[in-house]
Amino acid sequence: MINVQHLYRHGSERLHALTLLRLRHTQSVFGTTLSSHRNKATRSPPPAKYGGRHTVTLIPGDGIGPELLNHVREVFRFSCVPVDFEVVHVNSALESEDDINNAITAIRRNGVALKGNIETKHTMPPSVKSRNNLLRTSLDLFANVMHCQSLPGVQTRHKNIDIMIIRENTEGEYSSLEHESVSGVVESLKIITRNNSLRIAEYAFNLAKEQGRRRVTAVHKANIMKLGDGLFLQCCREVASGYPDITFDSMIVDNTTMQLVSRPEQFDVMVMPNLYGNVVSNVCAGLVGGPGLVPGANYGRDYAVFETATRNTGKSIAERNIANPTAMLLASCMMLDHLKLNDYASLIRNAVLTTMNENRLHTPDIGGQGTTSEVVQSVMKIIQSKGQLTAEL
Repeated sequence: MINVQHLYRHGSERLHALTLLRLRHTQSVFGTTLSSHRNKATRSPPPAKYGGRHTVTLIPGDGIGPELLNHVREVFRFSCVPVDFEVVHVNSALESEDDINNAITAIRRNGVALKGNIETKHTMPPSVKSRNNLLRTSLDLFANVMHCQSLPGVQTRHKNIDIMIIRENTEGEYSSLEHESVSGVVESLKIITRNNSLRIAEYAFNLAKEQGRRRVTAVHKANIMKLGDGLFLQCCREVASGYPDITFDSMIVDNTTMQLVSRPEQFDVMVMPNLYGNVVSNVCAGLVGGPGLVPGANYGRDYAVFETATRNTGKSIAERNIANPTAMLLASCMMLDHLKLNDYASLIRNAVLTTMNENRLHTPDIGGQGTTSEVVQSVMKIIQSKGQLTAEL
């Protein structure tokens, strides 16, 4: 066990000069997932304020969210990251929407947020909407992006997975339009619009082009939902015609899940409506080691919200010091890249990957016996050593 107070005291001084330099030989894993693309739908990040510091909304959420985000703040303080957090708590047990509205207002003010997942209780009255969904729709965070990539040091059945999943984030089955006009008969409306389908398809193809990807696969169920999913597929084909250098194909969602677990190497960039994105992202997370490893982001024209990719609350392991902090730490690195604080992002990201690959410190979810705090302390110790090496250079 390392002395955290000792690290804070000596690490801060050594890292002050480090932040002005580019790290040498940085690893590429997750390095350009979201930081390099800036398409027509996504604006530049908000400028730094108050002496070069950024203010970011932090929503702890439920389950393991609060403890993981506390660790993120711990690592940020130790690494002297110029980010201040405005903490906004959201209570998923309340029927009132006042708390989520406060969070939305804070994100509008700051432009960027980092959040834990907020539990959606199925036992609540039908009138109570998912707070996660309200946040995404209110801020028009139409693109959910997940980079599902094999991580060094994690043993999985499939190797060298490198898939980008682009999920439409604001409509589909998540439109919250249900009614029971006849007792015992419930109608749920799935909304697919041309405008939003074209928008997410353009986002996916533009990202593929900027990332040097060669194939985009649209996931659908147009054989059954000929109008709704048929419109989505048609929009993807229209957009594909403007990108002749990128191969376009499509696949029915049930076949997609089978192909993912049997031959995931065939996929490159995948674009899909809301519900299929939820299913596919969880399957892909399982392929590379589980929900504790994969970060994600939600993008709109004006705002960006970062979180773990699979949106699990992890209630069953909360406050037991065994949750894997990797996904949340990597999500925070993606946020730093978005803020153009790339040196800090690389510093923390490489420390996380070194802990996992070289130090072989794993939490129980990926077959180890390490605790959450042990992983975080290892990350900070590596950050300290990087500071010492750069100071010597």
